[in-house]
Amino acid sequence: MLLIKNGTIIDPVKQQEMQADILIQEGRIKRIEKELDEKKLEEEFGDDCGKQDGMEDGIQVLDASGMKVGPGLVDLHVHFRDPGFTYKEDILSGARAAAKGGFTTVVLMANTKPAVDNEETLSYILEKGRETKIHVETCGTVTKGLKGRELTDMKALKAAGAAGFTDDGIPLMDKELLEQAMLTAKELKVPISLHEEDPSFIENNGVNAGAVAAYFGIGGSDSKAEISLIERDVALALQTGVSLNVQHISTKEGVEIVRRAKKQGSNIHAEATPHHFTLTEEAVIKKGTLAKMNPPLRREEDRLAIIEGLKDGAIDLIATDHAPHAKEEKDRPLTEAPSGIIGLETAFGLAIANLVELGHLTLPVLFEKMSLNPARLYHLQAGIIEEGAPADLIVFNDKEKYIFREEDIYSKSHNTPFIGERLQGKIYFTIVEGVIVYRAE
Repeated sequence: MLLIKNGTIIDPVKQQEMQADILIQEGRIKRIEKELDEKKLEEEFGDDCGKQDGMEDGIQVLDASGMKVGPGLVDLHVHFRDPGFTYKEDILSGARAAAKGGFTTVVLMANTKPAVDNEETLSYILEKGRETKIHVETCGTVTKGLKGRELTDMKALKAAGAAGFTDDGIPLMDKELLEQAMLTAKELKVPISLHEEDPSFIENNGVNAGAVAAYFGIGGSDSKAEISLIERDVALALQTGVSLNVQHISTKEGVEIVRRAKKQGSNIHAEATPHHFTLTEEAVIKKGTLAKMNPPLRREEDRLAIIEGLKDGAIDLIATDHAPHAKEEKDRPLTEAPSGIIGLETAFGLAIANLVELGHLTLPVLFEKMSLNPARLYHLQAGIIEEGAPADLIVFNDKEKYIFREEDIYSKSHNTPFIGERLQGKIYFTIVEGVIVYRAE
């Protein structure tokens, strides 16, 4: 048994904060009460108290005085590069980084090598995920080999455990094929997540087509690349009734399209990444390839529109798009280096510093977007703190500021523009099914 005492519980369902203790037994929340006495509980439960982490018999007490307790974070957009690119990251190292960042559940993208377009690869990922200390889910690909020409056997993949479907990293340009995929996903009652970048509007992806691309004397990614596909795909989603997730939204126009679509249908969703609500294209001048990503960082007006979308609910999800790359890959010239940054270990600290501390979101709303809503989208038992629920929790100090240091990174890759930056909201404990899987040193 584990007893968390004296913490303030963040409840994204009831949108409230309350002082209470939490008793955990056999991986689930047993009781939530204003004050629980461990001695009385030991008398009541006797031998059922059990042991954890080498503790003596009895209830393990975690004193959360001065700290907050929230549901474990759920990241629905993660790349662990396994199989195929494990020099960048693998499922075990990625899971450790996730736990450090407060994520108790992750949903992996399917652009591995081989891609998750077959049951064998899917089973490999899920089996290896069960070796970690967190919950690892994965999507299957929409098309075979991520080639955009032929649909996978989505029904077989769903039966084998696919949480949803995406060709993330590659846009789906065949409208008729996408419509078929949406209809199948709707039938299977799983979401389809789309990477919205039309290549016909892009020259040298990863940098916004604007002032910074001009500074480097290169072409870039025009905002029309995202706008045009979001426009097409939300219309298709409303027509088919599928649960659509617009991935890593980056433009003010894209936010407005989603906002309007949400008024017409409840199955339209959109995710924002911490880098898109904290940085602008100027970061590429300062950080070079460490700030190169797809879709690219854009203008200040786009960043502010994303924050406004998070505030008014147009954007209902926050995801990291954790995308590890080796140092030698990011050291290439700007037009040759791969796009993407790691994000599992910085997402929460960036969100607290840039959204909560600045008054854009309350803590319950932040947990709604980083835990409850992602769990609901993927039909997962997560994102809630109530009696009987899984004991997946984080204990953190939302006021504590800290410097994000390279030597503290758990991920195999260190490709992030946030090294040396001051973040806020230090995570002290990550708990999965009642077991402490990360504790701050």
